[in-house]
Amino acid sequence: MLFIYNIITLLAAQLLKIVALFSPKMKLFVDGRNSVFQTLADQIQSSDKTIWFHAASLGEYEQGLPVIEAIKQQFPTHKIVVTFFSPSGYEVRKNNMVADVTVYLPLDTISNAKQFIELVHPEMAFFIKYEYWPNYLNELKKQSRSFGTKTYLISGILREKQAFFKWYGGFYRNALKTFDYFFVQNESSKKLLQSIGFNNVKISGDTRFDRVVSILERDNAMDFIEQFKNLDSARFDKNVNQKAKVVVIGSSWPKDEALLVNYINQSSDDVKFIIAPHNIKQEQISNLKNQIQKKTILFSENVETRLIPSLQEYNVFIIDTIGILTKIYSYADIAYVGGGFGNPGVHNILEPATFGVPVVIGPNYSHFAEATALVNMEGCISIQNQTQLNEAFDLLLHNEDERLEKGHICSTFVQMNKGATQTIMNHITNETIN
Repeated sequence: MLFIYNIITLLAAQLLKIVALFSPKMKLFVDGRNSVFQTLADQIQSSDKTIWFHAASLGEYEQGLPVIEAIKQQFPTHKIVVTFFSPSGYEVRKNNMVADVTVYLPLDTISNAKQFIELVHPEMAFFIKYEYWPNYLNELKKQSRSFGTKTYLISGILREKQAFFKWYGGFYRNALKTFDYFFVQNESSKKLLQSIGFNNVKISGDTRFDRVVSILERDNAMDFIEQFKNLDSARFDKNVNQKAKVVVIGSSWPKDEALLVNYINQSSDDVKFIIAPHNIKQEQISNLKNQIQKKTILFSENVETRLIPSLQEYNVFIIDTIGILTKIYSYADIAYVGGGFGNPGVHNILEPATFGVPVVIGPNYSHFAEATALVNMEGCISIQNQTQLNEAFDLLLHNEDERLEKGHICSTFVQMNKGATQTIMNHITNETIN
């Protein structure tokens, strides 16, 4: 099976080069890997002590960030290496401040894995949530035998339909033997691992809760959002009667926007909307703006150019940039988080929830434990059509008690589920001491 896997991987590498000729995103995927080994050779010496974190994309990086920061603090003389599989993660966080080296992860061929592990020679390797690359794991196992490298899965989540738990999954189950410890999000993941003979498992919870809790401790003020909302000094006090209620729409897709635009166009002028689409390509942003009948402005038209000072005159503010949505959620009275009309489903609802903001989402959320829990707790409202979206927004905009109660449920839920990072670090500290 490993032989077949390696043949497929090599063929995929050649196919991706062809696809990259026609796809800008795939070109980033291919070209970004060309200089990885040279970068590693330049920035990591054989005498360096290193710790490696791998994230599939941006969401997994943000999920693992609390652990990366904690490890960096506990092991200040080690170099931190962060790898990404996807351009949507690497291109956004390639200049992060926490890692000493940030690169794409080369494709999982035998030669790539061998060269990568030799150059990085990590004392510890962390895979965030998932991504089980057999050749990299095999090389880590060899490294463990020679140098005692420890390999961990953090914020892991496993499901019965995965190949590990099928009759044909022996090849994949062998890859799991590399891991010294599994830190999983829930009881079902622990039981699934135990069912195939892995007892080195601990339920730590989800480090995303620690990530979003830490957001509360930073300065989230944004002067242009305050100007748009036209706030008084008590902007974070939801009990203060403000001039306009603000709905923040984060990570929206066209299927979300089709319903949202209809609501925006018939809404009263005392409600303002901030839209941060998932895709910020110019064509899609222009199409979105053209559908909106309210007075609308783009981030690139105002904040980047500083040509239009009177933001408070606008009803809709489209954020056609990346990296600031989390801060914008701090200004929301209501949040709509997109992705729930697509596959695999809704985006991160914890970012608005941590600010005590009630959340509205689409119908596809069952793969996300936090969304399922908050819907069941009634802090989050799931809608399936235009009528339900209208009813949810009207309820939250016009019933202050309902809005505040649902927001309180959200913030309490986040606070009650923090602590995964400390659980992981306690284990690692004990191993280091012993």
